[in-house]
Amino acid sequence: MKISLYPKALLLAGVALLAGCKQGEEAGCRPDPAANAPVASLQLKHLERAFFQIKNPAQGLQFMQANPAFARYYLQVGQAPSPNALATSLAQLATNPALEKLGRETAAAFPDSASLRRDLGTMFGKVHYYFPDFKTPPVAATYVSGLLGKDIFVNDSLLVLSLDWYIGPKASYRPDLPGYMLRRYRPANLLPTLATAVAGKYVPRKLTAPSVLDEMISQGKRLYFAGQVLPCAPDTLLMGYTGKELSGLQFNEAKVWGHFLENNLLYSSTPFLIQKYVAERPNVPEIDATCPGRVGQWVGLQIIRKYMAEHPGVTLPQLMAQTDAQRILTESHYRPKKS
Repeated sequence: MKISLYPKALLLAGVALLAGCKQGEEAGCRPDPAANAPVASLQLKHLERAFFQIKNPAQGLQFMQANPAFARYYLQVGQAPSPNALATSLAQLATNPALEKLGRETAAAFPDSASLRRDLGTMFGKVHYYFPDFKTPPVAATYVSGLLGKDIFVNDSLLVLSLDWYIGPKASYRPDLPGYMLRRYRPANLLPTLATAVAGKYVPRKLTAPSVLDEMISQGKRLYFAGQVLPCAPDTLLMGYTGKELSGLQFNEAKVWGHFLENNLLYSSTPFLIQKYVAERPNVPEIDATCPGRVGQWVGLQIIRKYMAEHPGVTLPQLMAQTDAQRILTESHYRPKKS
């Protein structure tokens, strides 16, 4: 059940987090050139605490005035009919019993504020190691959005983590999404989701219509980036796949790649085909009924990993800046062998 709550202005929300370097479904961690990178200095504000103290519109206005970046970018106060109207909406939301209950469940699911701050600082420190021009958002905040809008908001000025999206299956209210997507909304998925969002800052946009290969490589770069700044996050978390799905892909990698080649898919720029193989979908029956959606992203990640293994002198910034997907594929010598 989705909480039906007012303004579209409240639709933007936070994102992602995986606690430290814990062993997950895969043993061990990837090599980490940024292992000694300084932890980024980060102040984490728990805006949900102040939000749930709002009892009337006047207090709603005070909340927005105390958090101007949040009000501007997240609440989108400039798009509201007026600040007073938005303040009234905030008061209605903050006193909504269903949202108050979700707030308590969020606090129980994310009890360790210091760990969250440390994990974010560690991840951002690694991003800065690879990209010295990267600036950690000066305002980082958690919030309880009522499952309204996006699950992540991050720009150069603000990071908001909408933690209520990531409570997991025990939450009273869950995102209104199909099951194959919903399983990615657990506490462990928080940082991987954020890392792939930050990666988008460093993936050049193609000015012409992208091909299937372009999108595979672009998404593969994002996932590779996330794996570098979260070296202990297993592929199940990076991809949002079950262990069974991932094992199936690994075993049938040659078959999956053969499907793309035999059907001349790589150079098609048909949006329908990109959606079918790279974007969200429960499965890809054209390959096999058990093949999970977004398989093109997974193949893109394998191509990127092979390319980087073949070119150990290429840095992460150089990889991300490379705009020629065909060159990456050719120079990767990616040819998976049949199991």
